[in-house]
Amino acid sequence: MSASDTVETHGPAPAEPGNGPAALVAGRGQALWLSSDGEVELLGPREAAERAAAEPPLLCHAPATARRLGLERLAGYDLLELFAFVRPAAFCAPTPRGLALSLGLAPPHSLDERALTLGLAADQLLREMAARGFEDPAARGIAFTMTRGGWLWGPPLLRALGTGATAAEAGEAPRAGQGYAVWERMAEWSEHAPPSQPSALPVEPAAARRRLAELVGEEAEVRPQQADYAEAIARAFAPREREGAPNLVLAEAGTGVGKTLGYIAPASLWAEQNEGAVWLSTYTRNLQRQIDDELARLYPQPAEKRRRVVVRKGRENYFCLLNYAEQARSVALKGGETAIGLGLMARWAGATRDGDMVGGDFPGWLADLIGRGRSLGLTDRRGECVFSACEFYRKCFIEKSVRRARQARMVVANHALVLIQAALGGDEDGQVPAEIVFDEGHHLFDAADGAFAAHLSGLEATELRRWLLGAEGRRSASASRLRGLKRRLEDLAAGDPAIEEALDEALRAARVLPGEGWHQRLANGNGQGPTEAFLARVRQQVLARARQAGEGYSLECETAAPVEGLLAAAAALDEALERLEAPLASLRKRLLAKLDQEAETLEGELRRRIDGAARSLEKRALLPVGAWRGMLRSLEEETPPSFVDWFAVERIEGREIDVGFRRHWLDPSEPLARAVLSRVQGAVVTSATLTDRSENPEADWRTAEQRAGVPYLAAPALRVRVDSPFDYPALTRVFVVTDVRKDDMDQVAAAFRELFLAAGGGGLGLFTAISRLKAVHGRIAKPLAERGLDLFAQHLDGLDVSTLVEIFRAEPDSCLLGTDAVRDGVDVPGRALRLIVFDRVPWPRPSLIHKARRSEAGGRGYDDRLTRLKLRQAFGRLVRRADDRGVFVLLDPMMPSRLATAFPEGVPFARVGLAEAIAATAAFLAPQDG
Repeated sequence: MSASDTVETHGPAPAEPGNGPAALVAGRGQALWLSSDGEVELLGPREAAERAAAEPPLLCHAPATARRLGLERLAGYDLLELFAFVRPAAFCAPTPRGLALSLGLAPPHSLDERALTLGLAADQLLREMAARGFEDPAARGIAFTMTRGGWLWGPPLLRALGTGATAAEAGEAPRAGQGYAVWERMAEWSEHAPPSQPSALPVEPAAARRRLAELVGEEAEVRPQQADYAEAIARAFAPREREGAPNLVLAEAGTGVGKTLGYIAPASLWAEQNEGAVWLSTYTRNLQRQIDDELARLYPQPAEKRRRVVVRKGRENYFCLLNYAEQARSVALKGGETAIGLGLMARWAGATRDGDMVGGDFPGWLADLIGRGRSLGLTDRRGECVFSACEFYRKCFIEKSVRRARQARMVVANHALVLIQAALGGDEDGQVPAEIVFDEGHHLFDAADGAFAAHLSGLEATELRRWLLGAEGRRSASASRLRGLKRRLEDLAAGDPAIEEALDEALRAARVLPGEGWHQRLANGNGQGPTEAFLARVRQQVLARARQAGEGYSLECETAAPVEGLLAAAAALDEALERLEAPLASLRKRLLAKLDQEAETLEGELRRRIDGAARSLEKRALLPVGAWRGMLRSLEEETPPSFVDWFAVERIEGREIDVGFRRHWLDPSEPLARAVLSRVQGAVVTSATLTDRSENPEADWRTAEQRAGVPYLAAPALRVRVDSPFDYPALTRVFVVTDVRKDDMDQVAAAFRELFLAAGGGGLGLFTAISRLKAVHGRIAKPLAERGLDLFAQHLDGLDVSTLVEIFRAEPDSCLLGTDAVRDGVDVPGRALRLIVFDRVPWPRPSLIHKARRSEAGGRGYDDRLTRLKLRQAFGRLVRRADDRGVFVLLDPMMPSRLATAFPEGVPFARVGLAEAIAATAAFLAPQDG
């Protein structure tokens, strides 16, 4: 090892009691400092920052700690960085208590116990690393390079690994950059013959019951509702009688029935008997992970589970080796935070199960620690994959996932992927699943609404331009990954004049699309080209007519009576898009012709790449451009009756982010039925809240059938309802507070504060607007902290929703504020969630698409159904197991009585004053004797 590569390792040693760094934990607006000698001090934010700059302390999640103290940055030995290095791709809630639970330490309660836990966790992790010896050779090189980059944990880690200035005595001395080439340690995927057509043997109801009994085990609690549910679901796994008439089961299963294992039982039998795959589709990533965990009961051996179960998501969710390599290859020269961040990514990439960075085994908090550019920015979010032209193609996580799915029996996917692939004619192989289970079926309508919509907007058009043209001369590291169509197809086009000509013509025509800086040019009235000219007129019409102007929210208006110049701009853009569409269509046609004309000589991998390129052209370019042209032409005529058109200016906190022309299906269940359900043998649409709970059960089922697309199918659906086994009247209470003005944020905040205190934590606050959430958070965070309750918040803590939920689950006396995404993503059994407070009745937002659907569906009743669904979903978070207890509070005296049917029959429901609600909450949630 040269002198320039020597790393001194005599820095702080957290593993040595009395000789390590201090520990710092943050409350709201103050910090506790625990010195290495055991002295405890309470510090203000500025003093904590000065102390940390002079003497870096142990801490947990430096960015979050800084935010809680009102600081921009805080240096220290972050335990989460050490955890990510020692236990890559492992779970840990990003708090001292979460660390303790993951490491088997006693969970802390007070601030000083949390500080002590940091030292114990550091000691255990370093000892764990040392115990591995040289079983993890990549760790030494990565730690060495990260230390050169200034990583505080580097010296103690190198000591633990037996590596220091005299590293040669312990073996080969590490080199800068060593270990970052994770691809060198990865196995290549192997190709298999395409799967055969599955058989069509039915699943007998009695067999489904037996399989369920095997899955739950002899020691499990007897749940007859679950067995009834599994037997009913088996009806979907029978061969259909005629084309376009799937065996569709609509199944509502109350919370506690155990629907996941209930549908896995018949699904697994069908997959085994027929040697095919069943797709299990969810709306949220949390449930996707839960289903994957439950499938361990079916395949207890990890190796077999890996063969039989695969989690599928869109390509944009996976770690891209090529993107990573472009940064990692020069990491020895870059140093600093780049070396540290990429080192932690190298550790994760070497340990991950499947490279899934969004809801897989990638810790959501890691992106917050090292920056999104060095983490989530390494995914292929813009579709620039070069497929088999990539040097890492044979080791690609995405390609491995696709190939594993061909051989799998259970494919755990999400609604968006299933619907989009079905709309495009199947997956990469053109295969459509024979059997699909749609869990969280109440979201299927919304998923279809997004999947089958068309948006002609600045962001969408700019993304298409990037996909076609690439980086366009930019020199940044991220720009180098913007690989245009020419680079992706250049070797396929070489030697074929027709393909080369079509490609060149398409790239010239692509400049009609807006380039970087389009939004600023629109704001300044300097739009360039036909797309920006059209969007400028759209923006003008929205700003002139939208009623919400000045409130900071997104704006929209109807397309009728267009402003002067808009129709001319639309016609000019249509002509320009036609000049783009023609060569793109020719290019796709030539690629498919190449498959036909050179069938005898093309190798399998090259055939797949050509076919993939043709499919990408269809999906990424021809379909949207064709939809845009149809929308533009309709401006001079009428919107087709099946669609709703409108103009929009999208805003986030008052800042404009997009301008565009939107088209949605009036009833997206129509394309759902025709493109997806009519093509499968059987399907299950299931949820705990599939139907409304009005006073007309038959009407409730008809509405559920309409939202699932049943009227567009050639056969009726089987209706199934299995009620929850929970005793909701004994376990829950519902209060509507009548004396808090919902438009007075001081009163609303005071209600949240006192209710959270009455429950002793475990409170989830749900809001109908981000602005209201922020207003309450600013008023109650400090008072709650002074009473020992931690408060976390979506949109304010800088963490993704799944990480916030994990923190909330790990900290049983904390409270969490959030919006719809939190309501849908929370699964917190036990006392960690014992109180839900809704800021007001969650009426649907009065958008133009809602107005059209409301008119079609019958007016006020449509609003009521959607609102009851949100209330039912929120209430359903309270009780997840038989010994849970919970209180639901709505701070809205204007709640109509007809919405009360959203809650289970018999649940005590009372309209009370705030003082009474606080007292009743405290009494009901007080610890039970025995």
